[in-house]
Amino acid sequence: MFCKKCGSLLMPNAGIMKCTSCDYTQEEGILKDRKKKTKNIEVVNKNEVETKPTVKAECKECGNNQAFTWMLQTRSADEPETIFFKCTKCTHTWRSY
Repeated sequence: MFCKKCGSLLMPNAGIMKCTSCDYTQEEGILKDRKKKTKNIEVVNKNEVETKPTVKAECKECGNNQAFTWMLQTRSADEPETIFFKCTKCTHTWRSY
């Protein structure tokens, strides 16, 4: 945003927009603090996990070679899905991007 008096850049200062060159201030169009929108990752409950397919994947916790697997879109749409694994023996959960 620019100053209506002199055309200089307006900068936020104590809740208002203030000119960097003259004494002009503007309350309209103040940039509000934006909080980053976060998407909650859905937790898959025990009953749902046990119906998921199993694959060969080594668990780093117990060494078991079988894990339930499922995929979720955890990042933006142009990124690949995140693959989740849950050990069939110790229920340790990990993911692969």
